[in-house]
Amino acid sequence: MHIAVVGNGIVGTACAAWLQRDGHRITFIDPKEPGEATSFGNAGSLSPSACLPVGMPGMWKKVPGWLLDPLGPLTIRWSYAPFAAPWLLRFMRHTSPAEVTRIAAALRGLLAPIFECYEPLLQRANATGLVRHSGCLYVYSSAETARQWQWGMALRRNLGVELRDVDQDELETLEPDLKGRFRFGILAPDNGSTLDPSALTKALFAQCIKDGATFERQHVKAVQRTRDRVTGLVLDDGKTLGCEGVVLASGAWSGAVATQLGARVPLETQRGYHVTVRSNNLQLKHTVMAVEHNMMVNPMRMGLRLAGSVEFAGLHAAPNFARAKGLLQKGREMFPHLDTSDTTEWMGHRPCMPDSLPVIDRAPQIENAWLAFGHGHIGMCGAPSTGREIANLVAGRSPQIDLAPFAANRFGHMN
Repeated sequence: MHIAVVGNGIVGTACAAWLQRDGHRITFIDPKEPGEATSFGNAGSLSPSACLPVGMPGMWKKVPGWLLDPLGPLTIRWSYAPFAAPWLLRFMRHTSPAEVTRIAAALRGLLAPIFECYEPLLQRANATGLVRHSGCLYVYSSAETARQWQWGMALRRNLGVELRDVDQDELETLEPDLKGRFRFGILAPDNGSTLDPSALTKALFAQCIKDGATFERQHVKAVQRTRDRVTGLVLDDGKTLGCEGVVLASGAWSGAVATQLGARVPLETQRGYHVTVRSNNLQLKHTVMAVEHNMMVNPMRMGLRLAGSVEFAGLHAAPNFARAKGLLQKGREMFPHLDTSDTTEWMGHRPCMPDSLPVIDRAPQIENAWLAFGHGHIGMCGAPSTGREIANLVAGRSPQIDLAPFAANRFGHMN
C-alpha cells in the first residue's frame, strides 16, 4: 500500500522503516526536518529497564514541594493550570500500586526487545555505531537513600530486569568521576544508549528515502474519509495527498489529527529540558541516572547531556531556560570538576498519556489508519518495537506483544 506516515521523529521513522520491510510505499508528512523535535533533544537512553510509569505510589505527597520549587522536577505555568488540571487528575488515578504494576508489565513487554527491534533497521542504514550497550548506573547518595526507591526496583526485578547492587568501591571503580558524591549504585547491564539521538533518527530516515520514501514538509490540515476509510490528507498548501493508509506518529502534535481519525485521547505535552556540556572533560562509560536529582546523564559524541524535569505549559509557551540552567547546576554538584565553559540549552515536547502508556492501535472505526504516539519519556526506547507492531497491525499479523494496554479507546468516552 501507499501509506502516509504523519511524523518523522524516531517513532514515525521506525514505523516507516518496518513498513518498508513489508513492501509498502511511504510518504512522510511533517513540518520539520527529521529528528529535529523531541528526537533531537532527548536523553538518548535505550533502556529495557525503563518500564516504570512516571506516576508512582505516594507521589502525590511530593508534588506540593516540587511545585513550590521553581527549579524542581515538576512545575506548572499557572496560566496553563486550568488546562493541565483534568489531565493531572487522570494521571493520579494511575498511581496506585496495582495500576503501577499493570502499567510496568505492559511497558516491559514493549521495551524488552529494544535492541532486537532496532538491529535490522540500524543494519540496513549502516548506523549500528550510533548505539552502544554499555549499561546504566542508577546512583544514590547512600544505600539508605536507595531504599526509598526499592519498591520500584523490586518491581523491575520481578518483571525480569537484571539489576545488580554496586557498593561505593565498585561504583568508583566503574566510574571514577562519581567519586565522593555517590556511595551506592544499581547497575542495569542490559541497558544502552545512543551517541546521538538526532543522528540515529536522521540515519533511519535517510535510509527510508533511499528505499523509496518521499517527504512532504507540511502540516496535515484535514483528513478525507469515505465512511470507514481514509482516502487522503489535505496539506498546508491545499493539495490533497491520496493514500491507501495512514500512520499517525507526530508525538505531542498528534491530538488534532487523532480526533479526525475518531480517537479522542488525553494527550498532553510534558516539556523537558536539557543542557549539553560541549566542553565535557569527564570520562563516563555508562549512562547515569541520578535518582535523587531526577536527571539522566549521558556522554554523547557532542558532549555530556544532562536531561530531565517536567513542565506543564502547553505547546506554544516560550521556553523557561532557567530550568535548563537548574540542570547544569545539578551537574556541577554531581561533578564539581566538570568543565562547563561551553554549553547549549534545549526545550522539547514529550507526548504524554496519563497512564504513561503510548497509543499503539488501529484508529477506532477506521480500517486503514493506525496510531503510534504518546510515548512520553520513552520515545527512543519504545520506537523500534512500536514500529514492528504497527507493521504487524497493518499486515493483519498477530502482534508479538500484548497491545491491549495500548488501545486508543482505553480512556472511554471523552467530552
